[in-house]
Parts: sequence; C-alpha cells; structure tokens
Amino acid sequence: MIGVSNGRFVDMPAFSKLSELPVGTQALVREFPKQGSAFLRLREMGLMPGTSVTLVRTAPLGDPIEVKVRGYNLTLRKSEAEHILVEPTVTTKP
Repeated sequence: MIGVSNGRFVDMPAFSKLSELPVGTQALVREFPKQGSAFLRLREMGLMPGTSVTLVRTAPLGDPIEVKVRGYNLTLRKSEAEHILVEPTVTTKP
C-alpha cells in the first residue's frame, strides 16, 4: 500500500497495530478481538471493523493514545490498542 507523508509517496504496511500508528495517520479498523469486557465497551463506543480512525496524539510516555472515531475523541490504553489491527490510509501533518 502507498500513502502520502509530507507530500511524498511512501510504502506503508497493509495492516498494523493501532498502537503503532504515527500521529496524524488515518486508518480503517480491519480486525478487532471479539471477546472481553474492554472490547465490548470499545465496540459500544463505535470502534468496529470498517470504522475510520485518526491517531490524534499520544501521551509523553506513549500511553495512553487518543484517536478520533465517528466524530469524537477516544482515549485508549496502549495495551488495548495493540489488539486492534488497522489499515493505514492517509498521513497528515500533526
């Protein structure tokens, strides 16, 4: 997959963990765990396969992360975001 970063085309992996996205990257949720109370809560808040998300920012030590999903900002623990596979689509400047 090819994306755009700072006006340049760059190769991007097909799927990556939500926790590993660079700030400003937009992606589509592709795979999502189907068990556990934390994941039920995330699905209820709209984070489901096919949903577009944008990584807004990370805390200074990298945990938690903030993503924009369905028009609102959602803060996730990095340990939760590691279980969510996404397909990066667009990278913008932070």
